[in-house]
Amino acid sequence: MASKAALFALLAMWGVGTCLDAPAIAEETVNPEDTTEAVPNQSPLTRSFANRVWVQQASDLPGVMKIFLSDGTLVQDSCWETHRLSTWTMTGETDLSWNEDGMDIAAKIVSVSSTDLHLQLQLGAEKVDEHYSAAAVPSVCPDMPK
Repeated sequence: MASKAALFALLAMWGVGTCLDAPAIAEETVNPEDTTEAVPNQSPLTRSFANRVWVQQASDLPGVMKIFLSDGTLVQDSCWETHRLSTWTMTGETDLSWNEDGMDIAAKIVSVSSTDLHLQLQLGAEKVDEHYSAAAVPSVCPDMPK
């Protein structure tokens, strides 16, 4: 019995103790200069609004957000609805589109700055303006009544 306890103590000291004290090490690093090569045809306009969290202003329901990732993924979320992932693409100099539930949504970037994004969506015959602000960090959705 004493030899099992001694063996366990040695194993614990050599294996577990070393692992617990070791810092986490990132396996892959990204050089900021290489990010433009990952998306070679990305325009300055796309770079100005992509990879940011945009929260809709003056919405009846809080926390409506869009995130246009530079890899062509659109993340849509809110504090009250399940998130959605879809593909987005630039269709013109200031025009973009994505698909929601089998329906293509066409939008025009009316204006964009480091703090504001104004989109005009073409929904059938109707044009809908959406205004977004860059999300504040940290941010937490408010409690929603059930």
